[in-house]
Amino acid sequence: MVSICFYFQVHQPKRLKQYSIFDVGNNNDYFDEKKNKEICEKVAKKCYIPTNKLMLELIKKMNGKFKISYSITGTAIEQFKKYTPEVIDLFKQLADTGCVEFLSETYYHSLSFLYSKEEFKEQVEKHKKEMKDLFNYEPKVFRNTELIFNNELANYIEGLGYKGILAEGADHILGWRSPNFLYTPVTCKNIKLMLKNYKLSDDIAFRFSNKGWAEWPLTTDKFEKWVSAVNGNGNVINLFMDYETFGEHQWEDTGIFEFMKHLPDAILKHPDNNFLTPSEVIDRYPAVSELDIHTPISWADLERDLTAWLGNKMQQTAMKEVYILEEMVKKTKDKKLIDDWRNLLTSDHFYYMCTKWFSDGDVHKYFNPYDSPYDSFIIFMNVLNDIIVRTKTIKGEQNDKKKIDKVN
Repeated sequence: MVSICFYFQVHQPKRLKQYSIFDVGNNNDYFDEKKNKEICEKVAKKCYIPTNKLMLELIKKMNGKFKISYSITGTAIEQFKKYTPEVIDLFKQLADTGCVEFLSETYYHSLSFLYSKEEFKEQVEKHKKEMKDLFNYEPKVFRNTELIFNNELANYIEGLGYKGILAEGADHILGWRSPNFLYTPVTCKNIKLMLKNYKLSDDIAFRFSNKGWAEWPLTTDKFEKWVSAVNGNGNVINLFMDYETFGEHQWEDTGIFEFMKHLPDAILKHPDNNFLTPSEVIDRYPAVSELDIHTPISWADLERDLTAWLGNKMQQTAMKEVYILEEMVKKTKDKKLIDDWRNLLTSDHFYYMCTKWFSDGDVHKYFNPYDSPYDSFIIFMNVLNDIIVRTKTIKGEQNDKKKIDKVN
């Protein structure tokens, strides 16, 4: 038997305005609400609303045999509440089916585990609370930002009580092994590691509309044969991808919705196939061996490493400087300041600063709302400088208040 596990990442960052050096100390309105609203509404119309409706239709049609899972960032949820509440309502309907699992992650889609365990834990707890409040669901499986993973993270997450964690099925860490089995990180006793089958995932997410691809067009019958061929050679096929695959990255006219509409029927025609959520996969299948992943891996680029976010001096400087401010910002206890600072931790800001070209360049340019990575860095650092000004101002006001209170 082979189980198919669909996991979709739902994320929208809060994009920064064209914030100049002349704004520093004069303007703390950092985020481009007009652009964020436009993008949120556009993607909701093209992807979130029609895809959620399709998933609901499939779950009902398959009488609960079709199951899926989501990880929805806090920054996305905040924008859905503000701009597209219908998206939230549809996710709640999906939650009510009992066929959907919601995963845990960092609220602000940050790389905080690499820089601050305290901030990381606070974000995980904040996200967990949001899942409980919105969907009455307590996540049991963890998915770190950008699928970044190593042994240390696995051990930390196990200590927080999770039973499973997701990661990229990178060739250089698997070697001869297959991503179609569960593993145990060497630093853990109980938690199970689920690895993305990146080939089959990317056939849908990236190659579906590529007419130059040898397997184009991708039909449900063709994909079912690839899936069914794993029977006897694996327990689970983890299809992990951005939810925006449907309608945004792969436009409706590519046939992506029709493909998805008929895929569950095609896969379930094979008597040994089924759909499971990550928790069900973890409960059903044993880990076949240990995996030792010391150096962090991710989903990104050919290297599957961290260079998409930390590959140049601009990215490294911006990341280092923003985390240096953590203690000072949090001591102010100013909720608006802390929230603004945390929104600067979102991984997208550093991705926009990427200067990698060659084989990966087109991907980075496609996702970059700025004219250049250098513009992204300058704007980010200008905002960061204003965060410093605000922090010092608030601290000064608090000290003045203490002096007045002491006199009184």
